[in-house]
Amino acid sequence: MPQTDTLQATMDDLSAQGIHSILTQFCDLHGVAKGKLVPLDDLKEWVENGAAFAGPSIWGTGLGRFGARSEYYGRVQLESLRALPWMPGVAHAVCDGYAGGSPLATCSRQLLKHQLERLKARGWTLWVGIEPEFFLLRQDDKGQWQGADAQDGLDKPSYDLKAIHRHHAFLDDMRQTLTQLGFRLQQIDHEDARGQYEINYRFHSALEAADRFMLFKMAAHAVAQKHGCVFSCMPKPFAAMPGSGLHFHMSITDAQGRAVFQDHSDALQLSLTAYRFVAGLLHHADALSALCAPTVNSFKRLACSDSASGTTWSPVWKAYGDNNRTCLLRSVAGRIEWRLPDPSCNVYAAIAATLAAGLEGIERDMTAPAPCAEDLYERFASGQTMPARLPRDLGAALDALAADTLLMDTVGPDFCQQFLAIKRQEWSSFSQSVSDWELKRYADLY
Repeated sequence: MPQTDTLQATMDDLSAQGIHSILTQFCDLHGVAKGKLVPLDDLKEWVENGAAFAGPSIWGTGLGRFGARSEYYGRVQLESLRALPWMPGVAHAVCDGYAGGSPLATCSRQLLKHQLERLKARGWTLWVGIEPEFFLLRQDDKGQWQGADAQDGLDKPSYDLKAIHRHHAFLDDMRQTLTQLGFRLQQIDHEDARGQYEINYRFHSALEAADRFMLFKMAAHAVAQKHGCVFSCMPKPFAAMPGSGLHFHMSITDAQGRAVFQDHSDALQLSLTAYRFVAGLLHHADALSALCAPTVNSFKRLACSDSASGTTWSPVWKAYGDNNRTCLLRSVAGRIEWRLPDPSCNVYAAIAATLAAGLEGIERDMTAPAPCAEDLYERFASGQTMPARLPRDLGAALDALAADTLLMDTVGPDFCQQFLAIKRQEWSSFSQSVSDWELKRYADLY
């Protein structure tokens, strides 16, 4: 627990900034930010015991409706406290989930911390650079979702400066807000779909990277609302356009700061350890697709579909290659880009599961296949034999996760069982729904 003088110094510093309340924030199983406002004056209570929430009211806790373990306690991580630019007088705090005085096994942040302990035992540190892609949307008078910019109509809109000019107010507000929150921005660009943008910022250690992505989403929701838009992490809102990914650029350093994945003598600049990590990801890729692409809509992105832009980067096939964006994994100068996740994922669970699979590859001395040195979409179009592909829908991905008991046990069986139960309900609900496509195709056909 933090020393009393550290707590007091933090309170004094925040009070001097005009802070009176703390937004104690955690995320549910879906990766959605949840929390409540509590007074700054009781910071010691929030750090040592946590802010209390009704456990069954939160998706995926598995907590009952009575007893000592019916309460979810979000314990404030003191180092995470920072003033929120869009909520004057309020500081944001990341929370760890506890119940009955113990870390909660269904808390995804605790899952990630557990996997990082495995790395720490080796003297290793995982670094993750997260690339958020997203859409800016609006609803019309009939409640139909559309891109927020009616003039954003190019078939190939990547890097469109006219769209950036039209949305400069939103983008610059994001720049200012993220900078105030301590993000080190690297680039802002229009992506390959209409109304789609990407904002890149500097990589961090894995836990901080996950925390920062949650904060990024909170900031983007607030700023977009201010500008009359909706910030959307829906992977593929429009059928004829590319979807949004949430690529993880991953590297590991040892206790001396040396790059564990890098070997300059190798053709791909990858070490034997990196190849084994890659082999673990490919081996567990079907199960990982459930946790990294966890919605019905996710698999509309993970499809060999045509795009109005004529380009698709969808990582459909289980392969890897040097700077090859048609593969599930791309190697870049001694680091690995994991292209499976999308922004609807629970980022803590997705990183935890990815790390768990990679470590299994290392610990079991798995052998990676030969790297791919061709455009897999051109190969597919020519009718050649392809590498194995990912599950085609959420139902198949959930079945793959349930069958991969090794990965589930390694990541955390309590969390995975809750995840499977909730997501199977989601898949069942979708499977029983009737879409506009079905009505248009079948209503008067027979």
